[in-house]
Amino acid sequence: MFTIDPSESLSHAVNTMATKDMGSLLVMQNGQLVGLLTFREVILALHRHGGALGDAKVSSAMDDHPLTCTPDHEIDEVRQMMIESHSRYIPIVEAGALKGVISFYDVAKAVLDSHNFENKMLKAYIRDWPSEDTGSSSHSVRA
Repeated sequence: MFTIDPSESLSHAVNTMATKDMGSLLVMQNGQLVGLLTFREVILALHRHGGALGDAKVSSAMDDHPLTCTPDHEIDEVRQMMIESHSRYIPIVEAGALKGVISFYDVAKAVLDSHNFENKMLKAYIRDWPSEDTGSSSHSVRA
């Protein structure tokens, strides 16, 4: 999890994101989450400034009210939040403290893993399905 100060240059942020192969940076000030910078915000800043970042600061481009979730959110809730807001990254915050970031990739992988597990369990259940003649066997009674 990488962070950047809002007073840092946007060029420095882009360099960090590119060299670390990251799609987002958490913007932190005095230990508090104050924003989120993703490639979407960088592209919008480039567009506003005619294709050059110049001396723009992170604070001028960041999303200063990023959507957040808590560790208590179910994965389906997070997925719905991401879809509705078109967010690829959501910071996880608990009691004001930053705990991490969840990406759309993380959510997709969790859903896929869950479906694969469910599929495996259903196949195992079907494989062990009792045959119909097991429960209807007739016994002769001798007196």
